[in-house]
Amino acid sequence: MKQIKTTDAVGHVLCHDITQIIKDVTKDVVFKKGHVVREEDIPVLLSVGKENLFVWEKQEGMLHENEAAEILYEVCKNDYMKPSPVKEGKIEVIADIDGLFKLDSERLLKINSLGEIIIATRHGNTIVKKGDKLAGTRVIPLIIEEEKIKKVQEIGESKPIMSILPFKHKKVGIVTTGSEIFHGRIKDTFGPVIVDKFGEFDSEILGQTIVNDNKNEITAAILEFVENGADIVVCTGGMSVDPDDHTPGAIKDTGAEIVTYGAPVLPGAMMLVSYYNRNGREIPVLGLPGCVMYAKRTIFDLLLPRIMADDKIIKSDIYRLGEGGLCLNCQVCTYPNCGFGKGR
Repeated sequence: MKQIKTTDAVGHVLCHDITQIIKDVTKDVVFKKGHVVREEDIPVLLSVGKENLFVWEKQEGMLHENEAAEILYEVCKNDYMKPSPVKEGKIEVIADIDGLFKLDSERLLKINSLGEIIIATRHGNTIVKKGDKLAGTRVIPLIIEEEKIKKVQEIGESKPIMSILPFKHKKVGIVTTGSEIFHGRIKDTFGPVIVDKFGEFDSEILGQTIVNDNKNEITAAILEFVENGADIVVCTGGMSVDPDDHTPGAIKDTGAEIVTYGAPVLPGAMMLVSYYNRNGREIPVLGLPGCVMYAKRTIFDLLLPRIMADDKIIKSDIYRLGEGGLCLNCQVCTYPNCGFGKGR
């Protein structure tokens, strides 16, 4: 820290707040500690009686908090994102579209483990809207070692640690199984739930085919939707392990690659995720457990945003859902503002 004349202070960093007092008008801080003095600031500083200022001495190998914050933002930023103005070593990352927020948790941990710098984010694999805050970056000290910031850059040099995948328009086919529904003995109440779920996204329901508990018929109904241009096929009914539950086998008989049948999520343990390859295009074929019909939120709510953003689901993604995969069935459901599905 050193004292210099205010007229020579351009480019220097203030070591203390500067307060402006105008009788009956204002008494407030006009320049905060850490502010980098600009040419246009000089008249204001002189007007509040500051002929001299205490500033940080620029040291080789050290960065001002705002310079460092800009670098933290660069490590985070990706397409469809924008920054807030830098202020006191802080920059917020803002979503510029609706979409699925993705986060590299491992590299985030490495950066935060360096100390004296932070990147605080929302959970990955969650829906964001345009204007939502995705993350906040902050440099703790006023001046930080440049070498530490270089380590941040090294961690983020391959690609940004965050991204937003835009949601796509999807054509959806629904295959409903069950002799009781096929023969009209009861009314189907599952299909409307699925329609409502997809109604939260840019989707088009191609139709609903109701078939008997016959594996060949279920397989044929799935393939018919695929041939008719479906981007997603959802199967309801017959997803248990009872002898007359044929939906999992019927999905397998289409030739779809089964990612998982079963998931460490409650409600939703009997979920089936698979992909059918049609001319190089991977079409999700999902077998939904019965809980999707009556529970407020299930595994389907956790996976659907990823399906709508063409974010392919792999086996380990399902396994990771175990931590946080227990819905507490709160009397007042606040999902997605709760811990369901957000363990990792």
